[in-house]
Amino acid sequence: MKIFFYIIIFIFCFNSTYSIESKIIYNIQNEIITNIDLKNEFKYLLVLNNRLKDIDKDMAFLISKESLVRDKIKKIEIMKNFKNLKIDQKYEDILIKDIYLKLGLDNKDQFIEYLKEYDLKLKNIIEKITINALWNDLIIRKYSAKIEINEKKIKNKIDLINQQTTRDFLLSEIVYEVENKEEINKKFIEIKKSIKDIGFENTVSLFSISASAKTGGNIGWVNEKSLSQDILKNIEKMEGNLTQPIILPNSILMLKINEIKKATLKIDYDIELKKAIDYERNKQLNQYSIIYFNRIKKNLEFNE
Repeated sequence: MKIFFYIIIFIFCFNSTYSIESKIIYNIQNEIITNIDLKNEFKYLLVLNNRLKDIDKDMAFLISKESLVRDKIKKIEIMKNFKNLKIDQKYEDILIKDIYLKLGLDNKDQFIEYLKEYDLKLKNIIEKITINALWNDLIIRKYSAKIEINEKKIKNKIDLINQQTTRDFLLSEIVYEVENKEEINKKFIEIKKSIKDIGFENTVSLFSISASAKTGGNIGWVNEKSLSQDILKNIEKMEGNLTQPIILPNSILMLKINEIKKATLKIDYDIELKKAIDYERNKQLNQYSIIYFNRIKKNLEFNE
């Protein structure tokens, strides 16, 4: 009850500051963002990442604005490529289930009751996951032919795993952009300070441009053999549980190791192969998503 009480107080303070009257914050190609929208966006982000309750109101405003702007930009592009903002009911149910299971809830009814604590309805969540799902579908349609998977190399890695002692890493990520190489270390120092001040998950919400940003940067369990040599080298030489900046084609990656498991076991070859291929495909698609997003963002008109 104490945690719930603090959440309500925090939301109330946020509401009082930014919701005295409805004001337009942004107009992006006739997609309006008001302070009411920002209030609801913060509630949504709080549902996914409860640690956001610890940040101050100014930062809450900034994180909510950045998150909502990203979704509005995606929505504008989605409506150019799809007839309506809707996904298949079965797929929608799967995505909703994935959210409430991660929150430790057993079913949709519990999730609906949980949302009431944040003054949200299921339709609010459905709109958000629909935008994300359609955006992912759009990226797959546009770039799937460009994905390059070296299946032979992956199979060789899996062969090395089998019957050997190996490590699984529970990973979280921050993916960010810089304008030049000189900014890489400067941004890294800024992010580390933010992590120290407000925690990793809240820093992810503030800085990360990855799809994982809304859930605190969580990637999940990844076997070391599924990781590239560059990433693995950074993990091996890191101090503490954070890697140094890892330079990707169009962004910078920082990884946090939350937990490590060691095991010697005979793996299910087919399952591990699928997991490794999915990981590599998703990594490449995420890079193309960043490229495409930045391209369309440059061509949009922003009015504040």
